[in-house]
Amino acid sequence: MGPLAALLGVRHIRSMDEGDIDPEAPLRRTLARYRAVATGLLVLMAALTVLGYVLPDSVGSLALRDAAKAGLIGGIADWFAVTALFRHPLGLPIPHTAILPAQKERLGAALGRFVANHVFTEADVARFLAGLDVPQLLGKFLADPALARPMAGAIAESLPRLLQSIEDGRAKRLMGRLLPRVAGGPAAGRVVARALSALVESGRHQDVFSFVLGQLRAILRAREADLKLIVRDRVREQGGVLVGWAVGANIASKVVTALNVELDRVGPDGSELRDAFDEWVHREIARLTEDPDRAAELAGVLRRLATHESVRAWGADIWQRLRTAIVTDSRKPEGHSIALIQNALGNLGIVLAEDPTARARISGAAGAVVARLLPAAQAEIAGFIGRVVGNWDAKTITDKLELRVGRDLQFIRMNGTLVGFLIGLILFGLIHFGLHRAG
Repeated sequence: MGPLAALLGVRHIRSMDEGDIDPEAPLRRTLARYRAVATGLLVLMAALTVLGYVLPDSVGSLALRDAAKAGLIGGIADWFAVTALFRHPLGLPIPHTAILPAQKERLGAALGRFVANHVFTEADVARFLAGLDVPQLLGKFLADPALARPMAGAIAESLPRLLQSIEDGRAKRLMGRLLPRVAGGPAAGRVVARALSALVESGRHQDVFSFVLGQLRAILRAREADLKLIVRDRVREQGGVLVGWAVGANIASKVVTALNVELDRVGPDGSELRDAFDEWVHREIARLTEDPDRAAELAGVLRRLATHESVRAWGADIWQRLRTAIVTDSRKPEGHSIALIQNALGNLGIVLAEDPTARARISGAAGAVVARLLPAAQAEIAGFIGRVVGNWDAKTITDKLELRVGRDLQFIRMNGTLVGFLIGLILFGLIHFGLHRAG
């Protein structure tokens, strides 16, 4: 390797190390190669023209001279037209040259309108979305814990602001008006019936019954003395002082004992009381479903319950406690809120992967959203492209466009030179042989 080659190699290595590699170097080399061919063809026409004048006059020399002159003129004309698109030919400020740099704002606006109105059309975007399969992509994204976890964290971080917006005065008033209507609406009976049916189908209504009986036993044991006093006083009121003094205490003791015995007889596997409760629940479900009067009666009870001040105060207290717990937990990286949201997102991803109905709904919703937003998006795209092209400097826009279309424009120069040569040859033949025939 010689000193010059070594120097060039060192400079090349330094350029690569410094990150100065031109990403458009292949385009520049291709353009230079085709430009050299077009220019060489033009020089060849000039040489043939000179040769046509140097050679002795003959039909061949005259034909060569006229054809070469036509090719030279055609090549120069096309060179001028191609060059005038990007810059002033020979640096001369000839009017209507350097068209693209001078009209870059108008070019950018026209290009933006074309892309927005003819590329981002509703039909093309719909076909793109259909091939993209948005539900599948969304399902894979949500089902991936590594991707769903940051989204769950972002949603959890927004919970305090969401709860604060719910607690806004207007939202609270709206909820205060809606809750009684929802609780006491015509569908309240059906909602309660469905809830009771779900409890009965799963057998959980007996668990509720067992819980109520357990609480009742605890209350009886804790208030047994008070209950005996109440029964004894009741006996005294009905039978008189003498009867109350003689048998009141005994009757009270037997009543309380009988209650405890009956409650103890209600076992977990079955009893007459449990069977009666089960029968009552089924009967109430049927009444709520089939009897409009019963459903309306329940709705009235729920409406009065929802509007009662004590219930509202109790609900407000529960809400404040729940809100505080949610806000506190949402700020913990490993809190229950993030885990719950992540699980919900994961379940949604599974649904989107396996449920055709959900996939169809997501695809339809995505298409509807895009169709609604597309006009505004087209305007934004057109404006964006126009601003980007309009903000380019003259050299930048010249280089970018010339590198991408310059190769094809060099073919225009070549074709102009060759076509001019052929037309000059044809015209010479027509004129020369036409005159000789006429003479």
